[in-house]
Amino acid sequence: MKALAAFFRTSVGKKLVMAVTGLLLYGFVVVHLIGNMQIFIGRETLNGYAHFLKSEPFILWGARLGLLTIVCLHIVTAISLSASNRRARGATSYDNPSHNGSTLASRIMLASGLVILFFIVFHLLHLTVGVIFPDHSALKDDKGHHDVYGMVVKGFQIWWVVGLYVVSMVLLGFHLSHGLQALFQSLGLKNSKYSSLIDKLALVGWVAIFAGNCAIPVSILLGLVK
Repeated sequence: MKALAAFFRTSVGKKLVMAVTGLLLYGFVVVHLIGNMQIFIGRETLNGYAHFLKSEPFILWGARLGLLTIVCLHIVTAISLSASNRRARGATSYDNPSHNGSTLASRIMLASGLVILFFIVFHLLHLTVGVIFPDHSALKDDKGHHDVYGMVVKGFQIWWVVGLYVVSMVLLGFHLSHGLQALFQSLGLKNSKYSSLIDKLALVGWVAIFAGNCAIPVSILLGLVK
């Protein structure tokens, strides 16, 4: 156990934690998006899906607690790695700044992650806890269940809320584009033979996530979903 704990305190161990937790978080984003896209099918379908989740508290809260643990591990490890990298570079990085061919996505990785964390908190307060716009959360459908469809539609009829979501999805895209590439590299799967393919898959992955997540609020704001 001590040897294992010591390994996860090393740079390699921390990168492995970042890779695994990042992969799990990406999987959650995909599943979450698939569930949310049911809004395009209709009120009954989305509300039925939401009611099913709430009727299975063991699954729902197990997923929430697991996700919270993964997010905390990802954030703490990211901050620790960033601090280690700064110490390794030393003061010379300030005297002679150089990006050494790094991408914009990699340079703003920590900043984009912190903005995404703020967005997650806002998203939970907005559409899960119901602290923001509580009157939206009080809506009921014809079956007396929580009207998730109506709540989402009302929430995204507000332009600044949609703007916040779109900007956050742009930063999530930057975060994912670098994170997916770093994930394959950390797992030792990225080499000269597959590097180009992995970069393209990473690009397709985050574009799909960005397009899907933005399609919902933008469609509602434009009146395509009512």
